[in-house]
This record gives sequence, C-alpha cells and structure tokens, in this order.
Amino acid sequence: MTRPALTIGLVRRGYSATGGAERYLGRFADALVAAGHRVVLFGSPEWPRDRWPHAFHPVSGDGPRAFADALEQFRPRDHCDFLFSLERIWRCDAYRAGDGVHRAWLARRAVHEPFWKTWAHRLRPLHRELLDLERAVYDPERTGRIIANARFVAEEITRLYGYPADRIAVVPNGLPPAQTSAPPPDRLAARRSLGLPADPYLALFLGSGWERKGLRFALRAAERLEGKVTVVVAGRGPTRGYRSARAHFAGPVADPAPWFAASDFLVLPTLYDPFSNACLEAAAAGLPVLTSAANGFSEVMTPGVHGEVVADPSDLKALARAMEGWCDRDRLTRARPLVRALGATLDIGTNVRRTLEALGLGPG
Repeated sequence: MTRPALTIGLVRRGYSATGGAERYLGRFADALVAAGHRVVLFGSPEWPRDRWPHAFHPVSGDGPRAFADALEQFRPRDHCDFLFSLERIWRCDAYRAGDGVHRAWLARRAVHEPFWKTWAHRLRPLHRELLDLERAVYDPERTGRIIANARFVAEEITRLYGYPADRIAVVPNGLPPAQTSAPPPDRLAARRSLGLPADPYLALFLGSGWERKGLRFALRAAERLEGKVTVVVAGRGPTRGYRSARAHFAGPVADPAPWFAASDFLVLPTLYDPFSNACLEAAAAGLPVLTSAANGFSEVMTPGVHGEVVADPSDLKALARAMEGWCDRDRLTRARPLVRALGATLDIGTNVRRTLEALGLGPG
C-alpha cells in the first residue's frame, strides 16, 4: 500500500555555505521528494533561496531560545503534516539529536576543568537557554521520535531525561559519495607539497573547538614519545596555551584532503563528540582513527583494525601507547584498505534511507 504524500517541515537555525548540516538537509529534502513528499524549511532568513529549491518560511531569532520562540509563534504545524527538527525547539514530531546532550557535555567537561569555571559556565545565559530547550525537546510528550547518531547519545537521552528508548533510532552519520571514493593518496608527495618533514609519524588533529576535542591531551601524549610523533593541527584556534615541540599548527584548511594524504593517522581524544565527521572523512581517506569512547565514531570501528579507542581521553599513558602502536609503516599499509572499506559503508545515502525508515517516511 502506497503511503500518502505529506508536507514535511524541516527546521534549521543559521546558515553556513560549508556546513555539514546544510548539506545534509539538502540531501534529506531530495530523498523526501523522491519518496513522494513535499518539503518546507523553517529556517533563518539568511538561507540563500538559490540553494534551497523547496518551500521556505523565514524564522528570525538571534539565539536558540529566540529562534524557538519565534518558530512556536509561527505555528509550523499549520503549514506541514510532520515537523522534523535539527534544532532544539519546544515541540516537534521528530528531532535529530546531532549535537548530543548538552547536559551530558557540561558534566563531562566539569571533570576536566576547575570548579570555578564549571560554575561560570552554568551562569551563562546560553547554557541556561540550551538546557531549557533540551528539557522540552527530550520530553516524550513534546517530541514523538528521536534520531541519535550514537548509542551513547541515545542512552544519555534516556538516562537524563527519561525519554523512552524504544522511540529513539540510532543512525550513524554518513559522507557524500565523492568523499568515499577518492583514490589512495601519495604520502611523501603530499608532505612535500605542504612543506612537512618526511620522517616523523604525523598525527592529524582536524577542526576547531580544541578544548572539547582534547588537543592538549594529544600534544601531551605525543611529548611522551620522544620525537617519534608530530601532531599536525589543522583548524582555527588559540595557539597560546597549546605550545608544544610536538605541534605543527597549519591554521584553518579549506580542503583537508592533502592533510589526510600527508598524515599517518588521525588523533581525536575528544571529551564529547556525538559523531565526529572528521573521523568519517579520515576513514574515507584510509587514515586510522585514534579517538575516545566519548565519540560516536568509536561505536562503528574495530579497535586494532581501524585505529584505537581510549576509554578516558585524559589518560596520557593509554593515548601515547595507542599512538606508538600505530607508528609502524607495515601496519599502516595493511590497515589503509580496511579503514577505507569502513568509510565506504558510512555514506549519507544510507543515513538518509535509515532516517526515513525510522520516521515512517520512506517510499511506500
């Protein structure tokens, strides 16, 4: 029996031309149309209309609460049959918890920071806004279904907010096909083009948000290996406070592909990352991933085959041991096709299909 065509409302605050969420929304909207549905986006006014060929309703609001309030006043369900949000809002039919659980992130961060800083964070209006919205969106009376990108995130939602586990579907992130079919890179040629030395093992640390992603742990662990590993930091951040003889700061990079090609493995001892897209991209490039159990990517990889997983990102001994274990050219060569094969299974098409199925919106 064919499912009836519905008008599906999507919600997204803000816009970035290079944002992963924006690309995901485009692919998801295309899949909805292919399944016979209509699409309308409730988004920030800055969304360029030439990038969104479907119906659009602008929703103004500078911060999370202001946006959620404006959307609530607009009454989006008067304009659609099913509301699927990528933002914390007051109520929806389904919510994609791509940012994880803010309450859980604050608790994890508190373990690694001074007491006064924890209290300072709690007093910030932004955190109070996010926690208020989170209580609403994880209320089973306000949100019908949740899509989480990792099991640990789903467990946090149930444990901290009492949301029914049987109404949460776990769907890992995925990459566009072009990023899962690139040819194997030449490591030495890439290093020459980037002005990097040929000899040391290079651990790539990719992205911003260095405190949350554990850069200080990566650098301290590399320092224990007596010059064997250099951490290449590709991304924007305050280098002051992260100075190390084992660090090479590359600054923001528009295209990470040459840096994947030049590096031996990715290191991301993150304090909290629902599902790191940097790890996805590294795997697609054949780069083993060294990360923490607080990263959803750790749930789809096999330690010792696709990289390593440390239970505690601040355990420098364990992290240094993981790095040293991958300082082996033969092992890296053997691992690359296995890691690339893992990356190839994590494509955005599969993510979209599984999300549609979980929401009951797939082709009839």
